[in-house]
Amino acid sequence: QVQLVESGGGLVQAGGSLRLSCAASGTISLINMAWYRQAPGKQRELVARITSGSNTNYADSVKGRFTISRDHAKNTVYLQMNSLKPEDTGVYFCNAVDLRVRVYWGQGTQVTVSS
Repeated sequence: QVQLVESGGGLVQAGGSLRLSCAASGTISLINMAWYRQAPGKQRELVARITSGSNTNYADSVKGRFTISRDHAKNTVYLQMNSLKPEDTGVYFCNAVDLRVRVYWGQGTQVTVSS
């Protein structure tokens, strides 16, 4: 069983930066890892994804500001968020898919960007 534990959320002013981390425990190989977010009253949306081959894709709203990266040895994925905007506020969830295409979610970490 894989568990995902996020950290790094918090309160930041607009224009600031935060770095989220998600550590995966367990021995199952993970293929894709990703970050999703959910703002109040809105559906959960994909923010960024990284494959086992380190290919990445981003939501248009975060391109050029956010960077996803991955440490395979530590089974950890990071999300560096720069030039944060109030509309980036939400709960950020770590997501992973293993070789058997099972999907895992973290518990979420709150990111609040004040104007």
